[in-house]
Amino acid sequence: MLESITILLLFQLAGETLSMLLRLPVPGPVIGMGLLFAALVVRGSVPHALSRTAHTLLQHLALLFVPAGVGVMLHFRRIADEWLPIVIALVASTMAAILVASTVLRAFRTDRDSP
Repeated sequence: MLESITILLLFQLAGETLSMLLRLPVPGPVIGMGLLFAALVVRGSVPHALSRTAHTLLQHLALLFVPAGVGVMLHFRRIADEWLPIVIALVASTMAAILVASTVLRAFRTDRDSP
């Protein structure tokens, strides 16, 4: 398990490094996740130990939301003052995500149906 966590953290570190060096607007962990995905695609499979570790981490994912909840409570006054832009951003980003997902799904479905 320690080896798998080390692999996950190394990919996160690689993502953070790339994000900082190239001054990308994408968070390092997201880049690291993409790099890990690419490495697993090239490898052709997910090692059993990595799969088991990832599953264990996902089982306890709710614990990772505790700091976010504390942050919300810490900045409650600011959130109360700026609730309208926050709501607009949440609704707009949700609608954009739905639009993009449906467009991609439609594109893949039409490619599959054609001979």
